[in-house]
Formats: sequence, C-alpha cells, structure tokens
Amino acid sequence: MEIGLLSDVHANLPALEAVLEDLPPVDAVVCAGDVVGYNPWPSECVERIRSVASVTVRGNHDRMVETPRRYAHNEMALAGLEHAAAELSAAQREWLRSRPERTTVADGAYRLVHSHPDPGERDSYVYPKDFAGLRPYLDDHDGLVLGHTHVQHRATVDGRVIVNPGSVGQPRDGDPDAAYAVLDTARNAVELRRTAYDVDRVRRKIEAEGLPSETAERLAEGR
Repeated sequence: MEIGLLSDVHANLPALEAVLEDLPPVDAVVCAGDVVGYNPWPSECVERIRSVASVTVRGNHDRMVETPRRYAHNEMALAGLEHAAAELSAAQREWLRSRPERTTVADGAYRLVHSHPDPGERDSYVYPKDFAGLRPYLDDHDGLVLGHTHVQHRATVDGRVIVNPGSVGQPRDGDPDAAYAVLDTARNAVELRRTAYDVDRVRRKIEAEGLPSETAERLAEGR
C-alpha cells in the first residue's frame, strides 16, 4: 500500500494544488494536521483536504481557530487564525473540531499525530534530532507520521519508520518548495518529495487580505 503524507497545509491553496498535481498514484492520502492558519485560503484548503484525505488529525492551528487570541504573542499566527475564523463556514469549523488528535492508518500499522505522540506533550516540537527518542511510542506499530515543525525528515529507529513529510504550505527547512512524502507500507519505506508552486500568487493574496507581509516573505525563503 502506498500512502501520500501531507501536513501543515496552513491555508496555502497554490501549494496544496501543486502537491496534489505532483503526487504520484497512491492508495490513500492522509493529513497530519494544521489545514488552516497563516495563509489566505482556509476554506478552500479545508474543502480540498476533506475531498482527498481519508484521514486527517487536528493540529494546533485547527484547534485554535476557535480561540485565536491565544496566539496574541505571534502576529502572523494570530492574523491567520482570525482570518480563518472569519472565512470558515460553521460546517467547516465543526469538521475541524471533530478531527482526532491521534489515530492510526494502514490497518493500525502506523501512528498518525500532529506533534508529539504523548498526549502530555501536546504541541511539543519533535525535530529530526529528537526522532530516536520516539522509540517507546512505537512498540505496537511499524512507524509514526507527524508534522508541526515544518521540517521534512525521515529516520528508521529499530526498524521502525518515523517521518515528518514537511509542510505543504509553509516550509521552514530552508527550501521554499512545498513538501510532502509517500509511504510504501509493503517496504516500510518513505520517499520525501518537493514541488515548486506560485509563491507570488500567495503574496498577492496575502496583501489583498491584509495579512502580515512577513507571512509572504518567509514563504519565499522557506523559513
């Protein structure tokens, strides 16, 4: 079975469209959360993910769209969440609320979360250097898929795959191209993939919606 792995779309429709066009034939698509936030197309991205992903977990921005002022310390995050709160329909907000924070895919073989797999560590960032420390959470699984850091990486720990497919809509690993991955469950192997998209289209929309200019600037730099 081959599964397309998406994460951290963050309301970036051109990036999502580019990823879905670049995605090779797969048996399923799953999303590790943060469909909304930062960028200008929250409603459109929710609808696209609802239509293509068989499983989506709830990220911190998906959760905080109900209480955006909790990000008052972060101008870009706050503005993106307030924009999402204004743009999303009641049904779309309910869909985000109803997403689980953790689940499994491929008949239970792989865990799917947004951030740290321990509920007590919710919203904690797990960077590539931390992957080896996730071994205790994989005893009954072949691997783990997570997002949140926007840093694309894969590793094998005691024969188990851990992968962050990177961010579709706001990469932060120095590469501005939209990131995703493909998991081959038969081989327990992951292919990390990138594809370019029209960043200038996003910049123009950000300006039109009055979102912070830095939101566009960081997209061009992959930060």
